[in-house]
Amino acid sequence: MFTLEQIHEAHAKVKSGADFPGYVQDLIGLGILSCDIFVADGHAEYCGEGGYEVKSAANYAAKTVADASDIEKFRHYLKIHQQGETDYFMFCNHAAETGVEKWTVDHQKMTCIYFDRAGTVMLVEKIPE
Repeated sequence: MFTLEQIHEAHAKVKSGADFPGYVQDLIGLGILSCDIFVADGHAEYCGEGGYEVKSAANYAAKTVADASDIEKFRHYLKIHQQGETDYFMFCNHAAETGVEKWTVDHQKMTCIYFDRAGTVMLVEKIPE
């Protein structure tokens, strides 16, 4: 089964959103089926076969996630992040600002789903393979 150390090694290769598809492939190679990233503190929950789960500690100081979501502004921030114009921490700041509570990466369906504080789906995107 996978460990946090292996996940951190894979994540260390990521410099911007442009590196995300390769990162997902690395996680698939570790046996991770899905993960949830929580914007408020950056902790993640990774799920594998048979209910195996690994949770990370907070990744940064707690931030406030906006109550109201702004999907159009979030789409803009996501686009510039995917083009390599922002780093991960700036993207998390932008996600909080626009009301993203968490995102779920489904490695089997190759999707990334962004949710607001009410649990409503804000955006579903296909991850390039």
